[in-house]
Amino acid sequence: MTFKIVADSSCDLNEELKKEMNISLVPLKIDIGEKYFIDDENLNIENFLYTMGNSKTGIRTSSPSPADFMKAYEGGDEIFVVTLSSQLSSTYNNAVLAKKLTLESTKKFIHIFDSLSASIGETLVSMKIFELIQKKYDKYEIVRAAEEYIKEMKTYFILENLDNLIKAGRLHKIAGRIASLLSFKPIMGSDGSGNVKLFDNVRGAKRAFNRLVEIIGENGYKFENKILGIAHCDALEKAEALKAMIEKKYNFKEIIILRTGGLSSAYADKGGIVLAF
Repeated sequence: MTFKIVADSSCDLNEELKKEMNISLVPLKIDIGEKYFIDDENLNIENFLYTMGNSKTGIRTSSPSPADFMKAYEGGDEIFVVTLSSQLSSTYNNAVLAKKLTLESTKKFIHIFDSLSASIGETLVSMKIFELIQKKYDKYEIVRAAEEYIKEMKTYFILENLDNLIKAGRLHKIAGRIASLLSFKPIMGSDGSGNVKLFDNVRGAKRAFNRLVEIIGENGYKFENKILGIAHCDALEKAEALKAMIEKKYNFKEIIILRTGGLSSAYADKGGIVLAF
């Protein structure tokens, strides 16, 4: 039996992880005004961020088509697919439709995981699946263990710029403007069902990150058995400082830092930090 992991391009990876897991990423498409970007390995993030920062219009994203997923399902006998939260995108539904169409002509095993998250959350789910494969779990044990992992996973984020979330309808426009005007830093994340939830609203970036570290302790446990992931949008120093703060307080098995890809950068924007464990 050969295994294959597929994810959409919200799954933030570095070259080392991509190579180690041999993961196939199905790209989303991003429109900024009249410019069109494909979120794949050819995307120039610096140019993308520059275009987004100088655009007067909001971004528009398009999910991969069922045909895109069907192509990614080629090869491998047992396919494990990780997608963006189904509450945030039609990507999950398109992956499921692609599975139905694929199984009309093949008997391979395909399971679609709704990550209930995005960005580094998808990364951690993919890493967990890879770990289970390496431990030689069978396909049903992988599904059970990975689904349990998703239920327990926590995702949080702090953004410097709320404009793209507001334009995408993820944050109430008036609340976003008040937060910006008063220098509040909303601490947001997944509500456990894949929707965006406000966890706290703190004045000033330093206090916000201190509060985020506190929230980790209030909502997590058994850190010694868990990997914590931090994804940053052009904010490596901030991510490293956050990692140091977390290491002083908690004993995570490992803390990894990755740069956001195209889709995650589109919503996180410059200075944004996404955290999951």
